Amino acid sequence: MGLVDGWTPGSHTVGGVTHPTFRKGRGPGVIVIHEVPGVTPEVIGFAEEVVAHGYTVVMPSLFGKPERGYGTLSTVSSLVQVCVSREFTKLALGTTAPVAVWLRSVARDLHEELGGVGVGAVGMCFTGGYALAMMVDAPVVAPVLAQPSVPFPVGETRKRDLGLSPADLDAVRAKVNAGCQVLGLRFREDGLVGNRFETLRREFGDNFIAVEFPGAEHSTLTAHRRQEGVDRVLAFFADTLGGPD
Repeated sequence: MGLVDGWTPGSHTVGGVTHPTFRKGRGPGVIVIHEVPGVTPEVIGFAEEVVAHGYTVVMPSLFGKPERGYGTLSTVSSLVQVCVSREFTKLALGTTAPVAVWLRSVARDLHEELGGVGVGAVGMCFTGGYALAMMVDAPVVAPVLAQPSVPFPVGETRKRDLGLSPADLDAVRAKVNAGCQVLGLRFREDGLVGNRFETLRREFGDNFIAVEFPGAEHSTLTAHRRQEGVDRVLAFFADTLGGPD
């Protein structure tokens, strides 16, 4: 039996772009966006924890093969896929990835169906900044940025960049200034995150909540999972979205 066999498969199409989705649970909506190389067993395990705490989780599959584990082949294959796709930005400064439009549509549809104050979104590594981009023109009220790593931190300017266009950054800043908080997680010596947490602190002040761990590991919620990080995410959802926990 596969790890996603207990999830309801589906798909979502926006502007001619279609990606598979997996859905499970009841309660307020949360979108869990996987990291490279894809919807790994560890990503599924984290999503199952969110379901178990009383949330409806939608996991898009943006690249890679669901259930495939970490490894050189799977990582390289996924990176090739994202590098040739126009949906994803890798090095561009001050630019929002086009896939954010697709993700915002998923958030709007989920909120329209479930109601409530809004939905949560978790981005990880390559997709870490997407949770921030989803706040624009979408009902995302609980964004979680787990080790946001794009644009790739080549040079000092890219290390600070949030992966947002100036207009989108203004829109996010306005939403944060109105009271929406942003949760971020990282290992302090993780070079892939660059200096983005400093940018997040400067842009959003006390409404940016940083959860930082010592060391140079990377995947805070999955491969290098820290229970404190998972607990902080679940508490953030409970405080913002409601639910039994």
